[in-house]
Amino acid sequence: MSRTSNRAPSRLPKPQSSPQAKPAEPGASGVRLQKLLAAAGLGSRREIERWIEAGRVRIGDRIAKLGDRASPADSIFLDAKPLQLKSGKAPTRVLVYNKPVGEVVTRSDPGGRPTVFERLPPLAEGRWLNVGRLDLNSSGLLLFTNDGELANRLMHPRHEIEREYEARVQGGLDPARRAELLRGVTLDDGPAKFTRIEETRAGEGTNRWYRVVLAEGRNREVRRMIEAVDARVSRLIRVRFGPISLPKTLAPGSHAELSAESLAKIVSEAKSC
Repeated sequence: MSRTSNRAPSRLPKPQSSPQAKPAEPGASGVRLQKLLAAAGLGSRREIERWIEAGRVRIGDRIAKLGDRASPADSIFLDAKPLQLKSGKAPTRVLVYNKPVGEVVTRSDPGGRPTVFERLPPLAEGRWLNVGRLDLNSSGLLLFTNDGELANRLMHPRHEIEREYEARVQGGLDPARRAELLRGVTLDDGPAKFTRIEETRAGEGTNRWYRVVLAEGRNREVRRMIEAVDARVSRLIRVRFGPISLPKTLAPGSHAELSAESLAKIVSEAKSC
């Protein structure tokens, strides 16, 4: 007597339909948004991160956020203005500028004061980015580049790139004050110290000139450090940033583009950090 099988009849497997790729969300491909915009020379990476956090950047029809990725083909807006990004990166350029006293390191000044950007040559694409700042009453070496990634590496505190200044100090710095500045002083935004202090010449009256070196570039740091030991800077000139020194022949208000050899030095300094 035959038995009925309890097993379900075998079936041929259904053909699998090929999965349809989901459209990528805005910002889901490419590279990090801040890196893309920095490489295009629109700002340093940290500056662009602040734009994103403030809601000033859009990808397509949505507000961008930190962590978004994008490509030059995406529609990217800054303050509702479209950004034109090219897929190819422009060659890195660096300018040395001899900032005079009285110029401000900003693109425009509500008070109408002259800015350092007014004297720079135009760029076919991107824009010049200042590598750090000098306050209104300070002068000397200021670097500009069209490469946002390079600017970011040169400015980041963890890279400890040396800055050297000539400082005229009213009344001078006695050995005890110099020792304190080399050990370190406490400022409102944390500890700070010089890595080297060298008296170079006498100034007018009781003033003395010093060469001071530090490995970071906070706002008015040299002036604030010397004020912390009850002294006062009456003149401040930056003469070196990393491997780049201020050319003696470069007049105040003038700029010069780095040679290929000097450019390689500053790029190497940034990469080695």
